[in-house]
Amino acid sequence: MAKIKKGDLVQVISGAKPERGGDRGKQGKVLEVLTEQNRVIVEGVNYVTKHNRVGQSQRGTKTGGIETFEAPIHISNVALVDPSTKKPTRVGHRVEEQVKDGVKRTVRVRFAKKSGKDL
Repeated sequence: MAKIKKGDLVQVISGAKPERGGDRGKQGKVLEVLTEQNRVIVEGVNYVTKHNRVGQSQRGTKTGGIETFEAPIHISNVALVDPSTKKPTRVGHRVEEQVKDGVKRTVRVRFAKKSGKDL
């Protein structure tokens, strides 16, 4: 079971500090999880600029220019944010019994462990 999923609120826990132009300490929502590369794309974090060559499409409109977008970050460099304390925390799993339509099922559920100091 994945520790970080799409839509989770995460905080960047490594890298350069914001005063040095980095993203450490920033919080954002996970837009996409790239499981094959162990990376996540976080909203508002790790912006990169890409210069596209100017060209023309079939209809004659100009394409190209400078584009900015979020680049992927390694999943080990982000931590899930505890919803109650708004601090980064570790993720745990527990097994729960769930009864639905008279059928018992065991389900693994994610939960935020106790968050102490900043990670």
